[in-house]
Amino acid sequence: MKKLFKVVLIAGCILFVGTLAKAQSKIGYIDFNAVVDQMPDTKVISSTLQTYQQTFITQLTAMNTELQTKGADYEAKRATMTDAVRQAKEAELSDLQKRIQDYQQKASQSVDQKKAELGKPLIDKIKAAVAQVAKEQGYGYVMDSSQGIFLVSPAGDDLMAAVKVKLALK
Repeated sequence: MKKLFKVVLIAGCILFVGTLAKAQSKIGYIDFNAVVDQMPDTKVISSTLQTYQQTFITQLTAMNTELQTKGADYEAKRATMTDAVRQAKEAELSDLQKRIQDYQQKASQSVDQKKAELGKPLIDKIKAAVAQVAKEQGYGYVMDSSQGIFLVSPAGDDLMAAVKVKLALK
């Protein structure tokens, strides 16, 4: 009886290990940033973003010019100013500098938001193509090799060619 139990237990373990081996998923990788760079929409998005960003740069340049002009005027006339006038001018310069910093921060946030807004459809399109290729070729996991997070990894397959075909890229 003990021998029969051991044989059944060993057979069960072998079946269990075999099932686990089959359950392991294939792992693939792709350089996601390279795909993004090769998409024709990337140039349009980049151009639109540069135009959008230029409006903020123009305004910041005008504000900085105003600050420099007022600062030079203050430095030139500082010796002849009364304490009250000097304090008022210093407060004005400080306020202008704070407005420039606030505007710069808001501009940066607006550009980041616009970039995310413009890039989302492109990213979603590429992710859908990657998911479709992974499903067609039986991959359970696809890693982004452009992130450089691999120190040690199991062997995988590069899906770049299949995704490029799916997106009709050369």
